[in-house]
Amino acid sequence: MKMAKKIRLCLVGGLVVLSALGLSACNKEKKAEQKKTAKLVYVNWAEGVAYTHLAKVVLTDKMGYDVSLTAADVGPAYISVAQGKYDALMESWPDLQQSYIKRFGNKLDNLGSIYKGTEVGLVVPEYVNIDSISQLKANAAKFNNQIVGIDAGAGMMNDVENKIIPEYGLTNMKLLASSGPAMTAALGKAIEKKQWIVVTGWVPHWMFSRWHLKFLKQDPSKLVWKKGEIDIMGRSNLGQDKPELKQFLTNMYLTDQQLSGLILAIKDKGEDQTIDQVARQWMKSHEKVVNSWIPKHKAA
Repeated sequence: MKMAKKIRLCLVGGLVVLSALGLSACNKEKKAEQKKTAKLVYVNWAEGVAYTHLAKVVLTDKMGYDVSLTAADVGPAYISVAQGKYDALMESWPDLQQSYIKRFGNKLDNLGSIYKGTEVGLVVPEYVNIDSISQLKANAAKFNNQIVGIDAGAGMMNDVENKIIPEYGLTNMKLLASSGPAMTAALGKAIEKKQWIVVTGWVPHWMFSRWHLKFLKQDPSKLVWKKGEIDIMGRSNLGQDKPELKQFLTNMYLTDQQLSGLILAIKDKGEDQTIDQVARQWMKSHEKVVNSWIPKHKAA
């Protein structure tokens, strides 16, 4: 009898252990299911790179999210959000990207402006002694008959090709597609040699803090660009699936001084630093600003 009792106790104990292990596994699975995630896509432009990585460290450090970032060209970025593959496109320029916004309409949710006061246009170093786009045609040779651009799918590039070149008669100039970093590299090299160069440029951007530059004036009768804003564009059902993430992205906003400082800090980072590390330093130096973006019950 004693032996039978011992075996019975061991079996009971074993069942208790198994039950505890099962409960632990369930809890782990439940926690895994509750893990908060954010999938963000951005374009490889200085300002978007800066505040998208800032969003990542805030979401990770202060709100417990697992964040994945993907860089893409403008067109694929809109498509991926509209298809629900990503939660949000971090850099939408409404004035320049209307074709994408109209195309995907109800599949997108505009989460509001992250920055106001954008300016885009054709930019030259201050030592270049012309002041307007209308003067480009007569001086095309001095610019090697080219305008140095950025990504081929960018709204600004479409404007230059389809509006600026034909309306200003710049058929003797070629628009060169490249990228944001390639454009600034070409600009820097030209400035070192005091050469004439015209590029597609925009504010906010660190290049205006680094060099003395100017926008070429537009003819009032041929006005293509005006001051605008940068918005964050979420997938249409983001608020249903991830209301807290939507609220955070809606709250996110940077002044010109704040964004310019962040962009320049990232541009001048040390070789041993990552963008996330610089963004994290900025976050710690601007706790009040950052906490104002976080839904109140999550601010830390």
